[in-house]
Amino acid sequence: MSTAAQRTPAADRPVVFRNGLVLTMDDTHTVLPRADVLVIGERIAEIGEALAVPDGTLEIDAAGGIVMPGMIDTHRHMWQTAMRGYGADWTLTQYFVWYYLESGKLFRPQDVYAGNLLSAIEAIDAGVTTTVDWSHGLQTPQHADAAVDALEAVPGRFVLAYGNLQQGPWEWATSPGFRDFVARRLHGKGDMLGFQMAFDVTGDPNFPEKAAFEVARELGVPVTTHAGVWGATNDDGIRLMHENGFMTESTVYVHAATLNRDSYNRIAATGGSVSVSTESEQSAGQGYPPTWALRQHDIPVSLSMDTSVWWSGDLFSAMRTTLGADRSREHLEAHGRQETITHCHLRAEQVVEWATRGGARALGMDRLVGSVEPGKKADLVLIKNENSPVMFPLIHPYGHVAFQAQRGDVHSVVIDGRLVKHEHRLVGVDLAAARAAVAGTIEYLVGQMGTEAWNKGMNPDIPETKVLDNPYTYTEWDAGSAQWKH
Repeated sequence: MSTAAQRTPAADRPVVFRNGLVLTMDDTHTVLPRADVLVIGERIAEIGEALAVPDGTLEIDAAGGIVMPGMIDTHRHMWQTAMRGYGADWTLTQYFVWYYLESGKLFRPQDVYAGNLLSAIEAIDAGVTTTVDWSHGLQTPQHADAAVDALEAVPGRFVLAYGNLQQGPWEWATSPGFRDFVARRLHGKGDMLGFQMAFDVTGDPNFPEKAAFEVARELGVPVTTHAGVWGATNDDGIRLMHENGFMTESTVYVHAATLNRDSYNRIAATGGSVSVSTESEQSAGQGYPPTWALRQHDIPVSLSMDTSVWWSGDLFSAMRTTLGADRSREHLEAHGRQETITHCHLRAEQVVEWATRGGARALGMDRLVGSVEPGKKADLVLIKNENSPVMFPLIHPYGHVAFQAQRGDVHSVVIDGRLVKHEHRLVGVDLAAARAAVAGTIEYLVGQMGTEAWNKGMNPDIPETKVLDNPYTYTEWDAGSAQWKH
């Protein structure tokens, strides 16, 4: 079926998934072994067996597959996707050098557009129906316009987390250009385009970030922040946020991998949540993926992929690496005590929860999405692949999602009641335009840097600069850290 032919049922017709195994992710985690899910308009109308449906309903055979809520990524630097895989061998230090200190400032608005466009398409293709664009490449309001233009060109649900890695948050957040952008592009967009403010707290005792928090409070906008990142943000930042009353239940702490018990207690007490990017934390060095500590403090968790400049852009990878990291930690600590773990404490069901309902709760969208329930917005994924030997038998559905399935098994995706992928093919998406935009960005960057520097950038040297003590080049604050080593 051609893309053009598929577009009509997505826009005009109800959709019913027939005879699927349904992971509802509702409050009791009801599993329906054989059920229909009917979508009318933007919402889930009914769930049950042998449902009667309106005339003209598009029927999708879900037998042998899993129907589940759309997955939710709470932290992805989408603008970097145009450089997919470029930093595969980077450390976090090299990332800071390349983006913050040297080459990140080269990005034009059209380059932010290209990365966001490709990332947005990639997300919906992998069954990620809501993605937070942790957009810290917005050097000007024109860059921000380009970011939103790309998100609005793709039929997904997105949250723009506005940031600028080239300028202190106390500067960009209080600028007239930022205020104008918010008024022009974000007001009145409904639930298809959300808004956060994205910035980090360095631990400077003068707490210059206070000005940005005050703007967020005035606008009623949640803050998302990289917290507990080795050599970059630490417990001082959490303490300053808490002492000044800026830790709230809507705050999302990204990574949170190197915090002490006091900081975790502050997060728990104020109701915030942590976005864990396990692939990133394992490889780049933010700290050991903290789910083992977050579980001890009963801190809500969501999952994220961070950036495709390094890693995959799907939450199947996030789920399986998170399970692996948590269980590895548990086993190793037990071995150190000369003990044996006989039952895993983190189970597949929990990481599927984190990848769906956990993300909805973190974003304050739990009433709308995150579970398969009548009345909720229809953000749904069908995992089914009749051509794969990996997709049967379906014995342990949560385990199958977390350990067996992959993005190629995403058969159909519905977002806000609209069919955006069907029979493993995207619907109404211009992939050729995204490919052309990304090609233009790569050609531009290579031209600006030169071929030799471009190639060297895949394993850049660490210059003798303050990045070793303070990776945030927009501030003079020096934590006096001895953590950064060549």
